[in-house]
Amino acid sequence: MKIIICGAGQVGFGIAERLSQEYNDVSVIDTSATLISAITELLDVRGYVGHGAHPDVLARAGADQADMIIAVTLHDEINMVACQVAHSLFNVPTKIARIRSQSYLQAHYSDLFSRDHMPIDVTISPEVEVGRMVLRRISFPGATDIVRFGDGNIAMLAVECHDDCPVVNTPLQQLSQLFPDLSATVTGIYRHDKIIIPHSSDQILVGDMVYVVCEQDQIRRTLALFGHEEQEARRIVIAGGGNIGFFVAKSLEELQPKTKVKIIENDRERAIAVSDQLHNVIVLQGSALDQNLMIQADVPDAHLMVSLTNNDQTNILASVIAKQLGCDSNLALLNNPSFHDVTKSLGIDAYINPRAVTISRVLQHVRKGRIRSVYAVQKGAAEVVEAEALATSPLVGTPFRDLELPEGIRIGAVYRGESFLRPTGDMKIKTGDRVILFAAASAVRHVEQLFRVSIQYF
Repeated sequence: MKIIICGAGQVGFGIAERLSQEYNDVSVIDTSATLISAITELLDVRGYVGHGAHPDVLARAGADQADMIIAVTLHDEINMVACQVAHSLFNVPTKIARIRSQSYLQAHYSDLFSRDHMPIDVTISPEVEVGRMVLRRISFPGATDIVRFGDGNIAMLAVECHDDCPVVNTPLQQLSQLFPDLSATVTGIYRHDKIIIPHSSDQILVGDMVYVVCEQDQIRRTLALFGHEEQEARRIVIAGGGNIGFFVAKSLEELQPKTKVKIIENDRERAIAVSDQLHNVIVLQGSALDQNLMIQADVPDAHLMVSLTNNDQTNILASVIAKQLGCDSNLALLNNPSFHDVTKSLGIDAYINPRAVTISRVLQHVRKGRIRSVYAVQKGAAEVVEAEALATSPLVGTPFRDLELPEGIRIGAVYRGESFLRPTGDMKIKTGDRVILFAAASAVRHVEQLFRVSIQYF
């Protein structure tokens, strides 16, 4: 595909890196010559210095031949206009824009981004997406990662297996026999920096990161099976009252009124604004690195410290200080991937990578075939995919035991109607089923083929 990306910041760089690795024809536009120079030196992409919404700049980047434009500059209005120009002047088929301001995203303004008004096919709000992920991690503290599929009825859990994990050294096929009523399937294992697509005879080892697809109602039981029965936090301190911090605090206030939440926000005006919009959340103005302020915020007695400022270093240090003061656990927002590999040694229990969330949303629309949802794991080493089976799919009508799936793919669940179906040897996929599967990066092209739209379909 020929793809134009407007914005060479952290999000734009991450998207360009992933798409160029998959041999797409990628062009990147940014007003900063420094950013363009850096991205063209490091990645196999073309760079153009200029304004992403200007017709002449888009023309130079080849918009007349582009299949997709992804506008992820820091300014909503530039992203919106870039998509409008790409549509009106160059007829670009797919237009994706990052929209940060919640004013544009309110439900009663949903018609704004229709084809007759502002023709944007997909709006991405990283703050909301990341905020929802933070809330899921708070609700299920035993999971290292958790993503929803099948209209929210199916979950993919990433779970670390420690020494006390009850199912280590047990073949996966025995798990099915021991827990026949558990709607969960192990679909992937991350071991020694490598992704493994397991077979039924494989075993889980201590230190593995296991990816499990399960029914929404069975998340807690599945976590317990892998030795994780951590209690949900009831006393939470949030560092950073920006868009993400406010979203998380507001959601906790509405959904979990018994949870005590406090926010530490450095900017005085922002702290006042956040305080005015929250009713049961205490907002303290000052630095999240000020130990006296942390003590005032009762961090030593908190169950969880969530660091959500826009500065990675602040998030790391705030998390470390909180643990030293006695906070039970921490969760940090980390944009820079170079920090991810050192989190354990720094004493950070868990982190969230906002770039990964945004990239996954984009991949959903880059993938060919009837792909409904995509989530990339382990820096793109594998993907969890939800795809719809059409009548022409080679998967339809054949019992699972007879399916000759390409190497690197494991099916975790089938969502039929509103029902979760765990894969069995006798099961057959029907037309219209939504299949949730785990695929190594090398097998993604095979997934696209399995769910491609054949000419026979029309």
